[in-house]
Amino acid sequence: MNKNYYAIIMAGGIGSRFWPISRTSHPKQFIDILGTGKTLIQNTYERFLKVCPKENIYVVTNENYTHLVKSQLPDMADNQILTEPVMRNTAPCIAYGCFKIESLNPDAAIVVAPSDHLILDEPAFITSIEKSLQAVAGHDYLITLGIKPSRPDTGYGYIQYTDQTIKNDFHKVKTFTEKPNLEIAKTFLQSGDFLWNAGIFVWSAKAIVKAFSQYLPDMNEIFVEARAFYNGENEKKHIHTAYQQCTNISIDYGIMEKADNVYVLPSEFGWSDLGTWASIYDLADKDYVGNAVIPAEKVIMYDSSNCMVNVPGEKLVILQGLHDYIVVESNNSLLICPRDQEQNIKQVVADVKQKFGTKYI
Repeated sequence: MNKNYYAIIMAGGIGSRFWPISRTSHPKQFIDILGTGKTLIQNTYERFLKVCPKENIYVVTNENYTHLVKSQLPDMADNQILTEPVMRNTAPCIAYGCFKIESLNPDAAIVVAPSDHLILDEPAFITSIEKSLQAVAGHDYLITLGIKPSRPDTGYGYIQYTDQTIKNDFHKVKTFTEKPNLEIAKTFLQSGDFLWNAGIFVWSAKAIVKAFSQYLPDMNEIFVEARAFYNGENEKKHIHTAYQQCTNISIDYGIMEKADNVYVLPSEFGWSDLGTWASIYDLADKDYVGNAVIPAEKVIMYDSSNCMVNVPGEKLVILQGLHDYIVVESNNSLLICPRDQEQNIKQVVADVKQKFGTKYI
């Protein structure tokens, strides 16, 4: 296994669209949301064990989730768990991990990925990652993985690419587009040169550090100054102070959309970002009338169809006459809403917080 290969797992989000199962104190990446017996972050970690040495895997997460990372990934050393004092989007998170790795190994090739995505075809995923790590080693490339779209999905960002390639498989990126409306998504699909943005990045340590200096100079300065503290006893204290100065900005907007050395690898490995209950419903096993029940131990349904049900295993639940609904119970909270209105869940969470404080959030 190549000792220059590293992985950074981003695990700081709160997953509010999966309320009430996902809470601020215990968000979705630490939950077995698909009923597989392993949490999303455990699955992500185990995938990267097949790509790089376990000591080269880092998790960047909110300080409040340190205990969850330690309990779910007991093989990780304390210095592999990088904590953020506040949420500042993906650019500071990635800067912290990449600058720290660069200070340890300037020849590092790094893959950065979210902790809460689903990968159905693991061998194909590993092939794409290893191919990308080989491509960036010793080169000034910023690579992202793009998923070949199967439908005009409005829940994903899109990447447009050109015919210009490096190493045959990696296409020059033309544009990044945020989540489009349905008509635009249809034109993207028809054009054949758009991919879903999976938010998975691969680059050399030198290339990404150079990119920060070019496109996010203020943030670059913060993490360059921290070099004296990386891998020392004062690292956490210094980073937590410095982090307060970081702009809240995504790596896509801060660097990837501006850089001229960005390439995309068109990929197919059964990917989903598990961003909504609809995505869980699409993937879950269903009965003959389309009901998906996780777990299904004590749920009885009469004259009900196409429902997404997630309730505690010990609870007896009877549903009658319910069609195309989401029914979720967790942490003394019950959510019942039409499947086609789940986009309102974020507003529901905000309203609950305003009315009842953080007790149920």
